[in-house]
Amino acid sequence: METDPLLVSPQKNPSPFRGLDTSSFSNPDSGYYGGTLRSRRFSHTATESASCDMIQQEDGDLYMQQATVFIEDAVQYRSINHRVDSKSLRLYRWYYSKICQWGLGATIFVILAVAFIEKPSSLTATSDVRYRSAPWEPPCGLTESIEMVCFLIFVADVAVKSYLIGWEEFQKNKWLIAYIFVIAFSMLDWMVSLGLHCEEPLRVRRLLRPFFLLQNSSLMKKTLKCIKRSLPEITSVMLLLALHLCLFTMFGMLLFARGKDSNGNAEWQAYFRNLPDSLTSLLVLLTTANNPDVMIPAYSKNRFYCIFFILFCGFGTYFLMNLLTAIIYNQFRGYLLISIQTSLLRRRLGIRAAFEVMCCQCRSMAGINEHVETVNTEMVLKILQGVHMKPYYKKAIIQKTQQYTDASISANQFQKLFDELDKDTVKHHPPKPDYQRVFLQKLQFIFSHHYFSLMGNVVALANMVCICVALVIDADKAVSEHDDYFLGVINCVFIVYYLLEMILKMFALGFKGYLSHRSNIFDGFVTVLLLGLQITIFATYSFPHRRWDPDVKALMSLWEMVRLVNMLIVFRFLRIIPNIKLMALVASTLLDLVKNLRAFAGILVVVYYVFAVLGVMLFEGAITAPGNMSVVVNASAPNATVNYSATCGTYEQLEYWPNNFDDFAAALVLLYNIMVVNNWQAFMDAYARYSTPWSKLYFVAWWLTSSVMWVNLFVALILENFIHKWDRSHHCSISDEDQAECQLTVQSMFSKFLKEPTEEELLSILEQHPHLNIKH
Repeated sequence: METDPLLVSPQKNPSPFRGLDTSSFSNPDSGYYGGTLRSRRFSHTATESASCDMIQQEDGDLYMQQATVFIEDAVQYRSINHRVDSKSLRLYRWYYSKICQWGLGATIFVILAVAFIEKPSSLTATSDVRYRSAPWEPPCGLTESIEMVCFLIFVADVAVKSYLIGWEEFQKNKWLIAYIFVIAFSMLDWMVSLGLHCEEPLRVRRLLRPFFLLQNSSLMKKTLKCIKRSLPEITSVMLLLALHLCLFTMFGMLLFARGKDSNGNAEWQAYFRNLPDSLTSLLVLLTTANNPDVMIPAYSKNRFYCIFFILFCGFGTYFLMNLLTAIIYNQFRGYLLISIQTSLLRRRLGIRAAFEVMCCQCRSMAGINEHVETVNTEMVLKILQGVHMKPYYKKAIIQKTQQYTDASISANQFQKLFDELDKDTVKHHPPKPDYQRVFLQKLQFIFSHHYFSLMGNVVALANMVCICVALVIDADKAVSEHDDYFLGVINCVFIVYYLLEMILKMFALGFKGYLSHRSNIFDGFVTVLLLGLQITIFATYSFPHRRWDPDVKALMSLWEMVRLVNMLIVFRFLRIIPNIKLMALVASTLLDLVKNLRAFAGILVVVYYVFAVLGVMLFEGAITAPGNMSVVVNASAPNATVNYSATCGTYEQLEYWPNNFDDFAAALVLLYNIMVVNNWQAFMDAYARYSTPWSKLYFVAWWLTSSVMWVNLFVALILENFIHKWDRSHHCSISDEDQAECQLTVQSMFSKFLKEPTEEELLSILEQHPHLNIKH
């Protein structure tokens, strides 16, 4: 931990060597390297003067380095509470470089992906217990070696992080402390595996692997913290939901109690035989997965019994569940707003820290002790050149800096420079080619006009209609009876038009101008693929003629090639999206969710991973194939004969055999099917019969976590994102196509609700920096 301040107030250190510990000058053997003095022995006054100039130059370089790193911290919303000596800053920038972060991300991916190949391996063609062959099992030590390499990288990661933030900050960082304990426990469990020759019944470290993904994302940690804070409000609604379920369960058991007439006990026999079955039946009804099945036996007996089920679903499904969605969204949104406010404070703090460091450099260069209120424009430009940020942001900030003609920038002006980071990035298209001839200019005007693109959309729609007509005509025909001549000619005509359209747009916009539009890149790429595939068809089967033989075999049959062409044409029809405002808005919203809400999806991956590993641990091999069935050679045989009887609607009758917990990949698919809640009661009932009735707790816990909490939260965030995009689209002067390409960050979604920190707040926090000493 650093004890010597790098920035000292004028009252404490009036010397021009700002940022240095002046006591080091009294020791002739002390040295300067990143905040300390290098060894120097001086024999005369001239040498001392020259050495002091060199030290002052190094001091200035250190200030420049600090300012650069603080700006990078601000851009990335990182904390500035880290070491700021020269050596540490170089290590800090290397650690957050793209290659290092990509390497760390790849390591996390590898250790998570190990679950697919370690025992029980997912490397089989099918997960169906009836047809699954013996999977390839890695030899003992293979996956363990991969894990150990990953653990060593994580050890290096935690060591670098701990060193950079210092001991004082390390003690406050619970995530970093937990990181060390998780690594230590995982390595201990790893040694147990080797000691038992990889035959241990449980690998507890598999449950801890998602932690490495969590701790590597600050936004993911904020999201998890917000979920934790929202739990009390969510729990209150859950309790109300549980009360609703219990009351109706008691009413149902009393209403559908076993009677003397065995013919009238169908509802009791199927759904209300005992308390666990009654609870399960109504819980599944809450998700509407068994509606109206659960009601039919009683409804067949008396139509008024439907009132019970309607009341249960009406209050539980349509009121309480939607109320839960609203509470989850409202509470989570409030806590997320607090987290985003913290991110804004980090950005403003990093920018102000960079300004204060530059002020110290100005005082050092001028040899004065008074506080400096402005910094030199040239110094700002020099520092900005070394900052790692996106090129268009850097260009915009530099251009704004050059507009200050008085050669000095105040703290407020310096903060405003970085407002460019919050602005939409609208892509500027290259200028069109300048043709001299009037005829060419008219052609350029026509082919660059919006109506020309609309005509292309109409042609694409006509192509789609032709494909639909051909599919309807050939739907009930055998492959040998398909009219490939018709589709072949139609495809040739349309592909020629697509190629001509692409060439004409390049003529009107220029090659660079054509590629500056994402829709043109997509359109051109698919057109080139279509052209190449059509040339392949011509080379293999010649030009279309009435006696085309679809049975002639090459790399692909003629019918397969025609189908591939049709699929590409259907895919190309997506080009219409940027031309329809509402559709472009929806598409851009989805892109924003993929790009900027990865933290929410990341936590869903973590939850999936933990539940899948837990499911494999608890239920591996629980589902067994039925014993009396005919032997089949092909797993995909549609007419496989099974000689056993099963109750309608059960796991066996629905042939859900591929859905099991016998390996990690199959577990993920099964969890997804349960999250969708369609027929999830079949899985719950099967594992209750094949393993233990207590397995229902696992499935209910997964339903609550995935379908109730996370899906509702994700839907609410989609609404927030779409509403923000919709409001912005009505106050935006850019075109629909450019607006669709604008990126929306989580911070910009809540920008109008954020409060700017005051200068006093920023300076007060800076004064508490563990490695800087800034006083005013």
